Amino acid sequence: MEKKSLSLGSLILMIFTSVFGFANIPIAYYLMGYASIIWYILAAFCFFLPYAFIIAEFGAAFPDSKGGIYTWMSNSVNERFAFIGIFMWYTSYIIWMVKTGSAIWVPLSTAIFGEDQTSTWHLLGLNGVQIVGILACLLMIVITFLVSRGMDGIKKVTSIGGLATMSINVLLILGGCFVLILNGHTLQPLNWSALFVSPNQNYVDIFNILGFVVFAIFAFGGLEAISGLVDQTKNAKRNFPLGIIISAITITIGYSLGILMMGSFTNWQQVLGNNPNVNLINVPYIVMKNFGYQLGLALHLSDSVAIQIGIWISRYVGLAMFLTLTGAFTTLIISPLTQLVEGTPKAIWPKFFNKKNALNVPMNALIVQCVIVIILNLIISFGGKSAQSFFNVLVTMTNVAMTIPYLFIAYSFLGFKQNKQIEKPFVFYKKPWQTKLAVYVVLITVGAAIIFTVIAPIVNGQYLTSFLMVLGPVLFGLAGYLLFRRYENKI
Repeated sequence: MEKKSLSLGSLILMIFTSVFGFANIPIAYYLMGYASIIWYILAAFCFFLPYAFIIAEFGAAFPDSKGGIYTWMSNSVNERFAFIGIFMWYTSYIIWMVKTGSAIWVPLSTAIFGEDQTSTWHLLGLNGVQIVGILACLLMIVITFLVSRGMDGIKKVTSIGGLATMSINVLLILGGCFVLILNGHTLQPLNWSALFVSPNQNYVDIFNILGFVVFAIFAFGGLEAISGLVDQTKNAKRNFPLGIIISAITITIGYSLGILMMGSFTNWQQVLGNNPNVNLINVPYIVMKNFGYQLGLALHLSDSVAIQIGIWISRYVGLAMFLTLTGAFTTLIISPLTQLVEGTPKAIWPKFFNKKNALNVPMNALIVQCVIVIILNLIISFGGKSAQSFFNVLVTMTNVAMTIPYLFIAYSFLGFKQNKQIEKPFVFYKKPWQTKLAVYVVLITVGAAIIFTVIAPIVNGQYLTSFLMVLGPVLFGLAGYLLFRRYENKI
């Protein structure tokens, strides 16, 4: 892409595509109903906006850095802090791969059978969770092999799946409006109380409610993708902040409208509350299947026809999400690893870790990554938990692990602004008090959300869930520290 080629409209579209995620809408509705809207709005103002401008300033100052966030933090604080930060950031993608390797079979099952049947699978004495865990291991091996051979043409499915997923968002909002008009009322009662009180009894106490903020923050994730767009934007000093503000408002409205439309065709208690098979992975397919069914009823079609409409819509959603996840998996299995290995000092890693094959792919690093993900998959899938608990723990682990690096990046911004040797072509926070306010708001918002997310299961007696949430980041943070200490001793 040529410099200065992005118009304001193109910038907004790229930010929207990078950040907005369809699955965040049904997950929010499942956890808190209409009451999730206010927390999405809060996350937009207390996280998305201030953090987006932090990322923008970093990206403009280091547009060509191979190390990405490592370069940002090492120049702003120090190398040790930066390495621990990027190592935890990278390992959050390890957890993402563990979760996605298992979760990807839910949309495939939905695309084939019209519903999620993974919890009912049985083979050779193995239950559904164990079969999914084994399939996740096989997927990791296959994609690692393809990437190591430079066979990345599979990434093309990302654009196809992306278009299909965008169409689901349109289907949700316009279809929800259509069902609302035909019925003349929402199937989930809408009143002032519903906007503040969750129908989910697990989200009525303050610890769980504040813990939900992690899901809201996660819904605005993907901001790193905009870090390199500043120097590509026409009239960046005006258009970039304007683009971020317009995007934030558009995305927040999109999420809020989507959640409202969920209520137009989904009675929370009947569809979600009384269904023991619902979890955080399959809820998008369940609610969209219900959308098709309710659309058929609103059009006064027979019950059997309405059921078929629901099945085919859920199949379409499953196929779209499967294509999107496959493309994302293929990209993220190599992109964060490359940034970690090539962006940080080579002396940190054993020599075999830096070795590349003829196609310039860090083959040995890929193999080590593959083995780690397989081990984690087998431990979790053969741990004896039910399918619902299995998927819920994985999603929660991912949200917590992927939000911790935000704390490192936000804190680094203080040093970045004080370092006069760093050239800053784009400056949004012009006064020191503005910088401090933005950093502290992000730190408090993300930090409090993580703390309450970890505390909430303890209050409910789910000590293992809290332990797993803390164990992952602690172990990976310690591993990063020990690796860097070894590097310091070596040099």
